[in-house]
Amino acid sequence: MTAQEPMDPSPSSPAAPQPHRRDALTDVAGLRVGHARLPGGGALSGTTVVLAPEGGVVAAVDVRGGGPGTRETDALDPRNLVQRIDAVVLTGGSAFGLDAASGVMAWLEERGRGVRVGADPHQVVPVVPAACLFDLGRGGDWGARPDAATGRAAVEDAARREEGAAVPEGCVGAGTGAVAGRLKGGVGTASVLLPSGITVAALAVVNAAGSVLDPRTGVLYGEYGGAEPAVAPAPEIHEAARQRLAQAREADARPPLNTTLAVVATDAELGRAQAQKLAGTAHDGLARAIRPVHLLTDGDTVFALATGRRALDPANPIALNDLLTAGAETVTRAIVKAVRAATGVDGRAGGGTYLAYSDLYGPPGRAEGAPGDDFRGTDSPSA
Repeated sequence: MTAQEPMDPSPSSPAAPQPHRRDALTDVAGLRVGHARLPGGGALSGTTVVLAPEGGVVAAVDVRGGGPGTRETDALDPRNLVQRIDAVVLTGGSAFGLDAASGVMAWLEERGRGVRVGADPHQVVPVVPAACLFDLGRGGDWGARPDAATGRAAVEDAARREEGAAVPEGCVGAGTGAVAGRLKGGVGTASVLLPSGITVAALAVVNAAGSVLDPRTGVLYGEYGGAEPAVAPAPEIHEAARQRLAQAREADARPPLNTTLAVVATDAELGRAQAQKLAGTAHDGLARAIRPVHLLTDGDTVFALATGRRALDPANPIALNDLLTAGAETVTRAIVKAVRAATGVDGRAGGGTYLAYSDLYGPPGRAEGAPGDDFRGTDSPSA
């Protein structure tokens, strides 16, 4: 294959949807996203919060990884009591990091948001589903992991953002220490406006044991079958990238304990069972962009949120299918955007060396497909 030769998408794959407004989860009106990361050079971890509008949202979850770390996911079972939630927490720190949800829970309680359990307005119990990914020690400090203060910082960051604000991507929040195979992972987000006027969007935190990169071509798996043909890097660029990845792998033999997390959201009016179906089919987006996926060392988890501002067509009994298709496609694009936005980690703090895709192949649109000239570290806090 020659340099810059287009890769033909699979003829059986539908065309990727066109982005909507900011091409972000916040294109679903009412949703806000906030990030917080741990301070310090030895800390590569953080938390991301998706904050619902007042009154909450219908929510569901589908967990398919073999090593999940979650909190309050049973509450989202359609057979159970809780009807709506006010926030979802995605966090680093493995199971330790689930503490971040406590900070979000306290922030919501202070505002009287949650399941009413008493006569007084302040007598509420906020239900805050959360899922974690493994990033322990990636910055060099094994004890650096998110806690309640990190969760509070992330929800406060979400609350102070304007509705519809852009969502920072790359090595921010829960994606600060994320790794995708041997590449640096991070946070990515995407959205689409359907012909019906319904918005579907996704946010992914890419921290996969599997690879996001086709070793034969250097193309990201998630770019196959997209609206634009995938373009393979020049052979010499790809060979140099393979050698650099091999060297990084030899220098760090730690096992790939990972987990990819995602939130898929819509402004459609969905029941809880419909939302659960949306969460389930959104996993197809993971499978298109990560190979292999849903392993024993992954905890792959997808949440689905529905704000209920637009009704599905009552005359179309399968109107949900359009949302299911869009949900999976936006998850795939969010994963691609996360990997492309990530910045490398040089490992001098003892936390491992993780090259970014842009370090190896250059940023999107770079004419020569040349690799980046240096690491762009993640030492400065982002919130």
